[in-house]
Amino acid sequence: MPANVFEDFVAGDVTTYGKRTVGEDDMVAFAQEFDAQPMHVDPQAARETFAGQLIGSGWYTCSIAMRMFYDNVLAGSSSMGSPGVDQGLWVRPVLPGDTLQLRQTIAGTRTSRSRPEMGLVNFVFDVFNQKDETVYRQDCWVMFGRREAWQNRNAENLNGEPAPASQGTQESPAADAAQQPGGAPDTPARVWFDDLEIGDTASIGSHHFSAEEIIRFARAFDPQPFHTDPDAARETHFGGLCASGWHTASVWMKLTVAHRRAEARRAREAGAEVGRLGPSPGFTNLRWRRPVYAGDVLTYHSRVADKRISSSRPGWGIVSTVNSATNARGEPVFSFDGAVFWERRGAD
Repeated sequence: MPANVFEDFVAGDVTTYGKRTVGEDDMVAFAQEFDAQPMHVDPQAARETFAGQLIGSGWYTCSIAMRMFYDNVLAGSSSMGSPGVDQGLWVRPVLPGDTLQLRQTIAGTRTSRSRPEMGLVNFVFDVFNQKDETVYRQDCWVMFGRREAWQNRNAENLNGEPAPASQGTQESPAADAAQQPGGAPDTPARVWFDDLEIGDTASIGSHHFSAEEIIRFARAFDPQPFHTDPDAARETHFGGLCASGWHTASVWMKLTVAHRRAEARRAREAGAEVGRLGPSPGFTNLRWRRPVYAGDVLTYHSRVADKRISSSRPGWGIVSTVNSATNARGEPVFSFDGAVFWERRGAD
């Protein structure tokens, strides 16, 4: 029997677990791959940023929380993955040397109407540091097989329809170059809060998800069998090896940084100054709409949904975005609503 099945989760239960000290080397290594902004990778340069010091990438904090959740709840369980996160709030920065723990609250449970062999559990996570300060809060749903169905599944997928062993597009890694970062050469670079207009839309880049990369990320942060073991993955309802949702999200951040750097380079080549980017307060409505299989190539997009001047930092504005990704078949696989601090032109 797995360690946890759907029936083991009771609304109202609160559990605290994990304990991980964040090393600067690990924090910077994650950021160098996925979120290479100065505030995350360079202690000296970070002093001149909005943050004023070296801080961890928000997506690194999410990934650490995922690993704590796996080690203490998901390992050996009947987990069937997650449809998404309703809200994620980066409440305070994570600093080198912080020791983090996770407080888990079961906010509710319900059986699936369309698939009675499984149920959904609503988790609220509070990640807190050694000062008992919350640094990250997450409200999400996770799917679990129900006890009787899980006992009887044998080698058959829970939906009764075995999926093909691989559903990726099997594009070569050269597909990374299919979408270059940066806006069209004949359009002005958007490098200040003031430059942005509601409705502005950009394709920020494409990324090839190889099996090796999927497994490497998952072993570090989300080692569920359908992310780490191609053979075991074929026996799950996914039918093949697929990427962790946090891997998909971290790649969005990687391409966003590359896109913004390309825009800054275009502006500087035209003799213009460039506004700085600050941190993000969080995100809502994050949805993993379809699995991302080994071999898939995703193209990511971002649209400006709203903008406002920050009341606490008038030299900065907050830009709200709608972000998404599609696979090579044009199917939506990932989306979320985000926000970021962006420097205003000419403000003190």
